[in-house]
Amino acid sequence: MAASDAQNGVSSIRHAFGNVLAFFILLLIGVLAFSIRLFSVIKYESVIHEFDPYFNYRVTQFLTKNGIYDFWNWFDDRTWYPLGRVIGGTVYPGLTLTAGTLWWILNSLNIPLSVETVCVFTAPIFSAFASWATYLLTKEVKGAGAGLTAAVLLAMVPSYISRSVAGSYDNEAVAIFALIFTFYLYIKTLNTGSLFYATLNSIAYFYMVCSWGGYTFIINLIPMHVLLCIVTGRYSSRLYIAYAPLVVLGTLLASLVPVVGFNAVMTSEHFASFLVFIIIHVVALVYYIKGVLSPKMFKVAVALVVSVGLMLCYGGSTYSIGSIKPNKGMEWKKFKSVRSFLTSLLCDSTYASKYIPIIASVSEHQPPTWPSYFMDINVLAFLVPAGIIVRLMLVLAPAACILSGIALSQAFDVFTRSIKLQLPSLSDHSQVDAGVASPESVVPNDSVKMDKSEDTSKERTSKKSKKKEKEPVEKPLSKSQIKKRLLVLPLETSVIAIILLVLLGAFYVVHSVWAAAEAYSAPSIVLTSHSHDGLHVFDDFREAYAWLSHNTEVDDKVASWWDYGYQTTAMANRTVIVDNNTWNNTHIATVGTAMSSPEKAAWEIFHSLDVKYVLVVFGGLVGYPSDDINKFLWMVRIGGGVFPHIKEPDYLRDGQYRIDSMGTPTMLNCLMYKLSYYRFVETDGKAFDRVRRTEIGKKYFKLTHFEEVFTTHHWMVRIYKLKPPKNRIRGKTKKSKSKTSSKPASKRKGLKRNPF
Repeated sequence: MAASDAQNGVSSIRHAFGNVLAFFILLLIGVLAFSIRLFSVIKYESVIHEFDPYFNYRVTQFLTKNGIYDFWNWFDDRTWYPLGRVIGGTVYPGLTLTAGTLWWILNSLNIPLSVETVCVFTAPIFSAFASWATYLLTKEVKGAGAGLTAAVLLAMVPSYISRSVAGSYDNEAVAIFALIFTFYLYIKTLNTGSLFYATLNSIAYFYMVCSWGGYTFIINLIPMHVLLCIVTGRYSSRLYIAYAPLVVLGTLLASLVPVVGFNAVMTSEHFASFLVFIIIHVVALVYYIKGVLSPKMFKVAVALVVSVGLMLCYGGSTYSIGSIKPNKGMEWKKFKSVRSFLTSLLCDSTYASKYIPIIASVSEHQPPTWPSYFMDINVLAFLVPAGIIVRLMLVLAPAACILSGIALSQAFDVFTRSIKLQLPSLSDHSQVDAGVASPESVVPNDSVKMDKSEDTSKERTSKKSKKKEKEPVEKPLSKSQIKKRLLVLPLETSVIAIILLVLLGAFYVVHSVWAAAEAYSAPSIVLTSHSHDGLHVFDDFREAYAWLSHNTEVDDKVASWWDYGYQTTAMANRTVIVDNNTWNNTHIATVGTAMSSPEKAAWEIFHSLDVKYVLVVFGGLVGYPSDDINKFLWMVRIGGGVFPHIKEPDYLRDGQYRIDSMGTPTMLNCLMYKLSYYRFVETDGKAFDRVRRTEIGKKYFKLTHFEEVFTTHHWMVRIYKLKPPKNRIRGKTKKSKSKTSSKPASKRKGLKRNPF
C-alpha cells in the first residue's frame, strides 16, 4: 500500500508539473504568434494593408462613431454610384463588432487607442487565440503533446501569417479562430455528451457565421462526419447531442445575421445539414424501436418501412419527371444549369475563365503553383499532401498543422521510446536480460511449470502461490509490452531520425520567420524595392488618394477598376462607381467596357455615370506588375460578357495582348492604353515598358476628351479629369453662320439673328 501510495503521489506531482509546463508553453506560443506578425509595423508603420481591410476599417470607424443601431441601418451612398449599398445587410459584422468592442473596452479602461490601432492589431491578437484553440482541439483528439506541436506549427505557418499580419484587418483575422474553436467544441461535445458544450458549440458557430462566409465549411464538414459515423455503425446518443442542437440552435442564430437571413434554410449549401438531421432522427427512431420490439417483429417492421419508402420514392420521382418538361419547364432548365455549373467548376479548371470572368479575375480563385504551395505551408506539404485553390490555402493551414502535429508527436514518441529502451543496454547488459525477455522465452517457462504442476496437488498450490507472488515481475511481459518491444527501432536510426526532425523543424522556423518579415509584411499601399542605391519606398497610392481628398469636391465621382474602390472611399472619401464587393457584374462590366472603348465612347459612358475623374494604376516606369494594363485582359472579358460589341479577339495579335508596334489598332486606341501611356515617351525618350519589357507601339498622341490633372512621383497612379461637353448651341450657331455666309447679302439681311 505504501509503495502504491508513493507511486500515486509521484504521478500526481508529475501530472501537475506537466500541466503547469504546458500552460507556460502555451503562453510562449501565444507571444510567438503575436510577435511574429509585427514585422509590418516594425519595418513600415502602423497602417492598414491590402484592399478589403480598408472597407472594414471604414465600417468600424462608422460603428464607433455612430453606434450599433445606425450601423445596422447605414446606407452608403459613396459606393456603387448611383446604386449605393446597404452596409448593415450586406456585410459580415463579426470582425467589425469584435474590433469595436475591443476599442470600447480599452477606452473604458482609460487606454486611449485609436480605432486604426485597434484594427491593425486585431489579427495578431486572434492569431494567438487560434493557436490556443488548435491546442485544445488537438489535445481533445490525440493528447497534450500533439496539441502543443500543432499550436506552435499554426503560430508560424506562412499561409495563416499572410492573412493575419498586423494591419491585415480582414474577416479571416477572427474567422480562423472561430472555425477552429467551433470544431473543438463539437469534438468536446462528442466526447462528453454534454448539452452545455453543445450550446457553446452553437454560439461559436453563430460567431463564425457573423465573421465570415466560410461558415459553410462547418455546416457541411460536420454533417459529413455524422453521416460517416452512422454508416460505419458508430451512432450513439453523444453523436445526437453533438449534432442536433447545432443544426437547430445554430441555424436559428445564423438567420439573425442580416447578410445570411433566410439563406440559412433556403440555399443549397445548407441542405446537407438538414438531410443528415433527418437521417440521424430516423436512425435514433430505429434504435429506439429496436430496443422496444422483439428481433422478429423488428425485422417485419423494417421490411414494411423499406417497402413503403421505396413505393413513395418511386411515385414521387415519376410525378416529378412527368411534371417537368425538358423543353419548357423552367425547373428543368435551372436544374440542368446548376448541374452543368457544378460539374464544370469541379472538373474543369478553365470553366470560370470562360463563363464567369469576374470570379476568375481574382487571383485567389486560381489553383496555386507548387512554389506558392510550398511557400505557404513549407515542410507541412510532406506531412499533409493536398491540393486546393489559393483562397482555401488559409483553411487548409489549420488542418495541415493539426495533422502534422499529430504525426510529429507520434514520431518523436516512437524515436524517444526506442532510445529510452536501448540506453540501459549500453551500460548494463545483464539488466536487459533480466528485465526484458523475448516472447519466445515466455512459452517454454510456462510449459515447464505446467508439467511440474501435474505431479502433486501440494506442488500445484505452491506453484500458484509463487506465480501470484511473481505476477508484478512478469507484468511487463504482457502483450502490450511485447507490442512496444516490436515498435523499438535501432538506436542509430532513432538518433538520426530525431536529428532530421529537429533540422526539419529548424528549417520550418527559419522559413516562417523569413516569410513573415519579407514576403507578407509589406503593405500593398506602400511598396519598397532594393537596388544598388539602397532601399526605395513607393508611396504613390497614398499620394494619389491625398491629392483626391484635397483637390476635388466632396461629391465628385471617381471611376477606376474595382480593385481600388475600397481604398478610394476610405482614404480619399470620394464616391466610386465600383468597388471590391463585386456584387453587380453589369456595373463592373460597364467600367470595363469604358476602359476597353475608344476615347470618345469611353467619355460618353463615364459622363452618363456622372464621373468627373478617372484613376488608373500604371507600373511601366518602375516595374510594378499589378497595374491596370496587366488587368486589362479581365476588363475586356468582363465587359464583353455583358456588352457583345467588346470582342476579345479584336485586342489580340497572334493570341497575345501586345502593346508594342505589333499591337492591334483596337488595343492601341482604347482608353486604358491612352491613359496609361500618355506622355510616357517623355520619361526616357523611348517609352520602354519595364513590366512588359518592350517599347510601346503608339508613343505620340493627344487626349481630346480627358485631361491629365495629377501623376504621382513614380508614375504609379495617374488621375485624369473628364473635359466638359462642348456647347451644342454654340456649335449650331457657328454651323448656321457658315451656311448663311454663302447666301447673298440681301437675303441675309432679312433673316432674324439667333439670340443665343
